Parts: sequence; structure tokens; C-alpha cells
Amino acid sequence: MKLGFFTMPIHPLDKDWRQSLREDREAFMLADELGFTEGYAGEHVTDQAENITSCLMFLASLIDRTKTIKLGTGTVNMPNSHPATIAAQVAMLDHMLDGRFIFGISPGGLLSDAEVFGNLDADRNAMFLEAINQVLHIWQNDPPYNLKGKYWSIGVEKHYLREIGQGFIPKPLQRPHPPIVVTAVAPFSKGVTEAAARGWDPISANFLMPDWVKSHWPKYVEGCTRAGRKADPANWRVAKSIFVADDDKTAKAYATGANSPYRYYYSQLFTKMKHGGRMELFKKRREQADNEVTLETICKELVIYGTPDKVADELLAFREQIGDFGTLLYAGKDWADRELGRRSMVLLAEKVLPKVNAAGR
Repeated sequence: MKLGFFTMPIHPLDKDWRQSLREDREAFMLADELGFTEGYAGEHVTDQAENITSCLMFLASLIDRTKTIKLGTGTVNMPNSHPATIAAQVAMLDHMLDGRFIFGISPGGLLSDAEVFGNLDADRNAMFLEAINQVLHIWQNDPPYNLKGKYWSIGVEKHYLREIGQGFIPKPLQRPHPPIVVTAVAPFSKGVTEAAARGWDPISANFLMPDWVKSHWPKYVEGCTRAGRKADPANWRVAKSIFVADDDKTAKAYATGANSPYRYYYSQLFTKMKHGGRMELFKKRREQADNEVTLETICKELVIYGTPDKVADELLAFREQIGDFGTLLYAGKDWADRELGRRSMVLLAEKVLPKVNAAGR
């Protein structure tokens, strides 16, 4: 099992934005130092708590502050930008990172973002599909472009001057394109199947109950089978909320206490999912009544915390429950206590992961 990092950071509303962004960047730099293989950042434009507004801009700030970790968008919310803009910016970042880039994409899940961009009532899945198809067409072809879509039309004909390079949209360094991943946030996700059929790989979100995470693997196998590609567990990434401390008392207080950043994280998501009619994500069975889902039950099921030995044992049990996967993505949280936040990542990399991997041999 490899270790990665995934954050759609949820910070206190009154926290200085400069401090939040500084600590978010520090987490990626620490992950790089500890040998994490991948790191993903989410983006939202209309959320005071989830305050990375551009994952591409955020990752660009880490180019010279990281050495080996691959940096990924988690995700670019395709309906909210013009496909030509996405194609050009991703291509540039891939070059700036010398190919150390992973392209994470999605239709976007924050309803206030959809509302502000005018696509709340649109078919955002259709917009997502049209956008990524246009991006891939741009990367695979030279101008003049003449793409006619339902949502966007892209053309450069009148002012295409080949001899001086005018009218070209740049292509990424990695050819034919950077690796593409999709974040699966629904049980039995059909999107995982369609992504796998196109050669893309899944990330299972850290706010899904384990049985829903487990449901993603058969859907991935289905898509791979359709495409004639091997369904390799090494390509499955699973995000998880984890806190590791040197002693049980510290771990329990930081992960479950009234001021816990983990509790705050899930209180925010609980409110958003309840308001958006997506409570199913937090249910253990589909027929479960909404009023049976509480913040306490969510945190109990979705947060793994404790000493290195305890966390390793629980991760092994989690893997036994959902099946084998290739990369564990440590889900970033606000550093309510900077030293404890950093120490958790260190212990996971240096104490927990070796034990997990030794048990799997």
C-alpha cells in the first residue's frame, strides 16, 4: 500500500485565510518530505470554510516547494470553467511540474458553486462529459479547432496564424495527457464504471460508509472489463479520515472532543448533505431513516484514531472489509493544533504504514 494525501480543507470560519492557506501548503510539503506518493487539493469558490478557490493555483504554489510527490487536482469542477481555459491551464501546470501532475476531474458537488455559476438546474453530468471530451480533443489535435457542443463551442479559424503560433492551445507534457482520476462520492457509482472504461482510475471519498466504498470495486472491474484492461487494485485510491497520536488520551481528545477538527469537518459535511438531500452517503443501509443518522454515528464510523498500533489494526480491518487497494489517501483536516496535526502525518508514514504493509506480505 502506498500513502497519499487528499484535502478539501474545512477551516473555522473565523480563521485567518492566510494562516489556513499557509498550513494547507505546509501539509503538502510535509507529505513530500515523508515520502507520500501523491497529494490532491480540492476547490470551491463559494465556501468560507473550504477556502481553496483554485486547486490549480494552489498546486502551482508548491512546484518549487516539493520534490517527488505527484500533485493532483481533487478536483477541477468541469462545469464551472470553460474547457479551453482548463486545457490551457492544466497543460501549463503539467509542464511546470515536469510531468509530476495528476488530473482529477468531477462535475462538482457544492450546490452553491453550481448556483453562482448558473448551472444549478443544468445537467451537470452532461456538462462534465462535454467539457472533458473537448479538453481531450484539444490536447489530441492541432488548430484550427471547430468544436460545437451544447454548452460550449470552441473554434479558432478567423485568427489562426500557424506561422507565428497564434491560435494554438497548449498540450500537456505527459502524452497523450496526464493520468486522469475521478472522485467517487456515490454508492455503486456508475461514474466509476464509465471512468474505468475510458482508462481513468477512481478515488473513493473519505465521507462514504465502508460498504459504499466497497461497492466501487465491482463497478471499476465492470468498466475495465468493458475496455479490455486489467482491473488492478493498485490503481484504486481510497481516502480515509485518520488521526494518529503517541497516546490514546491525546488521540481521543483531538479526534472526538467538542473542539475536534474532525468533528467540525463532519459537522460541516453533515449540514451540507442534509440540506442538499444527500444523506444516503452517511447511511449504513439505503433504507435507513434520516433521523437515525447523527453526527456522532458519522464520526464513529468514518474516523480512525489512536496510537500507531491501534490505527494500523483498524486500517487492516478496514482493508479486509472493503478489499485490497493501492493507495491510502490521508484526508487532511484543519490544524487546530499544528504540532499534533503534523505529528499525525509523521506517525502514519513512519509507524503505521510499515506495520500495515508488513501484515500484507
